[in-house]
Amino acid sequence: MKSGRERANIMVGSEVEIVQKHHQRTGELTQGVVSRILTKSSHHPHGIKVRLDTGEVGRVKNVIPE
Repeated sequence: MKSGRERANIMVGSEVEIVQKHHQRTGELTQGVVSRILTKSSHHPHGIKVRLDTGEVGRVKNVIPE
């Protein structure tokens, strides 16, 4: 799986696993499809922040290969 720390690995429509703000302590992952990339920088140490098509927002931990 590709890292969620690099913006180049993530595109709108990519299937990803994110950790939401309120799940940061437990590390619970939510799987979904990216509808919008919210982080502008090319790299972020905790993961690129995205909005899923379900409306959930979180930082990408894994990009699921097609």
